[in-house]
Amino acid sequence: MNARIPSGTRDVLPEERAELRRIEAALLARFIDAGYGEVSTPTVEYQETLQRAGGAATPVSYRVLGQPGEDLALRSDMTVPIARVASSRYRDAKLPLRFCYVAPAYRAVAQHSGQPREFLQAGIELVGAEPVSGAAEALTVLCRALEATGLQNFFVGIGDATLFPALVASCGVNQNDSAGLLRELGNRDFVALDREIAALGLSSEQSELLAQVPRMRGTELLGEPLNEALGQALEPLRTLLNALEPGVATRMIPDLGRSPRMGYYSGLVFEVYDPELGEPIASGGYYGELLGRFGLQTGGVGFAIDLDLLHAALAGEERGETGR
Repeated sequence: MNARIPSGTRDVLPEERAELRRIEAALLARFIDAGYGEVSTPTVEYQETLQRAGGAATPVSYRVLGQPGEDLALRSDMTVPIARVASSRYRDAKLPLRFCYVAPAYRAVAQHSGQPREFLQAGIELVGAEPVSGAAEALTVLCRALEATGLQNFFVGIGDATLFPALVASCGVNQNDSAGLLRELGNRDFVALDREIAALGLSSEQSELLAQVPRMRGTELLGEPLNEALGQALEPLRTLLNALEPGVATRMIPDLGRSPRMGYYSGLVFEVYDPELGEPIASGGYYGELLGRFGLQTGGVGFAIDLDLLHAALAGEERGETGR
């Protein structure tokens, strides 16, 4: 009888491990060339540290048995541990700070869901960044790093975490009633989103606005806005695209339905997609309040690349090339 491993985990054998090591090396070389220093942190953290990220928005995934009185948990990403490092070890350092990493992270998943509970990430954190200029730097590093691994056909969906909540508030919807809208937007379930909008009893014009905006994508939406409020909300996206060099900007697709997967993002957000996969290879964005929860009053921008998904996308592109 074979010994089992937990659902959502897997063994990585030598051939695949060698391929992943090559990908890691290519990514790290680009990060370091861009001025980012590699950092590592403990796999386990105190639960209270991880919960500073925003409570229910980014819940603790797996609790760990420690010494009596120790409430420990596995980290679910590297942004929160690096926020802790920056605030405790670099409190008086000159900003911005640039960190990079390759590290495993852990997320709670349903049994037999097919989703990984342990996965390897590579990414950067730019601590002390301005929202737009910081996002422009992070996106440039992200695109150049993915290109260094050999990935060719990817694109980046960019949005703003504050845009849809601001539109909802402008329609007079209170915070409790908006929770369902934001939940379904985060799930990318537009049928359920339409149902939530209909239940609010808004005017036809307001309902149409809230239903239409999350479905808007493409550079043409930055032209003539639906209304003045939306035009003002789009300004950070316009400024960001203008700040990017052409080779990076051509990979950007504005997407007003983009909603952050992690609760601490509070501005520009982005996700990387490749035609070979139906889920994002990487995600990131601006966080304005997270570092302040650790006593460092500044903002930051970061991203994380899922190395297993990147490996799968590279393999898919290679199959496509050899099949032609």
